[in-house]
This record gives sequence, C-alpha cells and structure tokens, in this order.
Amino acid sequence: MDVGTNNHLEDCKARADHQYYGIDYQGSQATGRFSNGFSTADTIVQLLGGYDLSPLPYLALVEDGSNFTREILHGVNFASGGAGLAKAIDQAFYGKVVSMEEQVQQFATVRGNITALLGGTKGDHLLRKSMYIFSIGSNDLMTYIFTRPMTPEQFVINLTDTYAIHLKNLYSLGARKFGIISLPPLGCCPLARASTHGGVCDDDSNNLARACHVSFDNLLKNLSSTLKGFKYSLANTYNITMNVINNPSGFKNITSACCADPKILGMPCQKGAQLCNIRNDYLFWDAFHPTQKASVLAANVLVTSQDPDFMSPINFGSLRNA
Repeated sequence: MDVGTNNHLEDCKARADHQYYGIDYQGSQATGRFSNGFSTADTIVQLLGGYDLSPLPYLALVEDGSNFTREILHGVNFASGGAGLAKAIDQAFYGKVVSMEEQVQQFATVRGNITALLGGTKGDHLLRKSMYIFSIGSNDLMTYIFTRPMTPEQFVINLTDTYAIHLKNLYSLGARKFGIISLPPLGCCPLARASTHGGVCDDDSNNLARACHVSFDNLLKNLSSTLKGFKYSLANTYNITMNVINNPSGFKNITSACCADPKILGMPCQKGAQLCNIRNDYLFWDAFHPTQKASVLAANVLVTSQDPDFMSPINFGSLRNA
C-alpha cells in the first residue's frame, strides 16, 4: 500500500524508487510503489470514487508544507513498505521504516490540523465519515517465520492484541470505518517457494496466515459490539489469493516473480534482474508483491464482492457508504 513513503526515509533499504519498479506506470516512473504500475491502494480509491490515485504520503506532504493543509482534507497515505504491527519489525532487515505505531501518531497530527482547519464539529464529522484502509501484518509473520521466538499460537495472540491497541487508538482519534485487508498466503510467494522442496507453498506460513484471519475476525466482531459506531469490512486475503492460485484464469505464471534476480537471496527486483516479457501473465511482480494486474483484480473483489468467503460482513464499497 506504500505509494512513496519510504522514498523519504534516508536510512530505509525497503525502497521501490528504482528500476524496474513503475515500468508500466505513466512515464515508466518508479514512484515508490512495490509494483510494475498501480498498487492495490490506487485501484481501491479509484473504485470507491473521487480519486485518480491513492492520496499522497504523509511524509511527502510534510516536506512540501505549502500543500499540507489543503491536501490532508483529500486524504493521506501513511503506509510504509516493510513496516509491521510491532514497532521493531523489519528494522533489522530494512533500516528505518514507519511502524504502525508511528503511523497512528502521524494520523494524530493530521487530525489536529483537520480540526484546526474545519473546527471541532466539522472536523469530527469528516473523520467519522472517512474510511481507513489497513494492509499490515505480513512483515510480522515473515519475521516470525525466520526467528520463531514463541509458539505459533502465542504469535497470533500477540499480533492480534497489538492490532487491537492500534485500532482502539485510531477510534479514540475519531476513526469509525475500518477496512481491514488480512494476511495473504505468504507461503506461496516466490521467495517462500524458493525455500521449499520442489517449489511448493510453505505450509507453516500459510497456516499462520489463516489463523491470523480467524483471530482478526474475532477481534473486529468484538470491537464492533463494544465501541459505539465502530464499522468494519474484513477481507479474507488468504481465500482471495488462493482462489487465483488454484484457478489461475488469466495468469500463465502464479509461482515466479516477473522481476527478480534468481542468483541472489531475496531475489531483488532491480536493474540487471531478469524481467518477464508480458507482465500481465504473472501473479507476482517481485519476490513478495503482486503485479498491477493482480492488484486491480484484488481491489475489485475488496470493493464489490458479495462472497462471504472473501469479504465479511460487508465489502469496502458498502463500508464507504455506511
């Protein structure tokens, strides 16, 4: 969901501001999106209406102070590639990233500015009617798989408890509509397949992703019953992705990365890497992230699907209008 936050972090190694990222974006521009073109965030807001692209990153608005007060009323993107629900996630691998905790603090700053611009009543109304979209937790899971400091059951409990803290903090700041994208089958991403015998999906990662979805579902049901006005839509990203993997209509390759260097651990997508000829044939763009085509398909499910196996209790489109 990062559309350029990490471009503004000097000590961050999780960056997509170089070739071949953005090769299918307008002008073949590497914007910081971990994609060959648009991200899922872009397509979601396009489908919801009123946006051509995801709002600008918070850090971009801060650096260009002249547009800050005007742009925040249109929305802000806080996402940071490599970030986790837990504060320390991936800083050992990628250096500086903006954790969920810090993103909430950034939102508190935006909230203060909105209140100052519109006044308390109008500002609170805007915040209540706005929609907040989350896609986080995958880096926490990947870090756990590599380190395993606790039992899988305790990991799921800890991750869910941490998510609860952040969501409650956002609620206290005025957020009411929560669009949650749960964890995908990370065991089927190209990097995970590269570590298994025969290139099959890694069951440990996938089982954890499924367990996290069940736990997130229970959390959101509890919050909606205890916090007045709390509304949510939960995407079963595991089922959505596995449906494509098991029925790859429109994709000719659902196992490999379109852009990767197979000789290097982690298979980075960068200048000199192997680049597939037809990006739309591939489910995965790099070792972790989907292609633009896959992101567009996923966003359409998130916004419009009525299938309870994919979206519950409502889809993002219905949440936007709730």
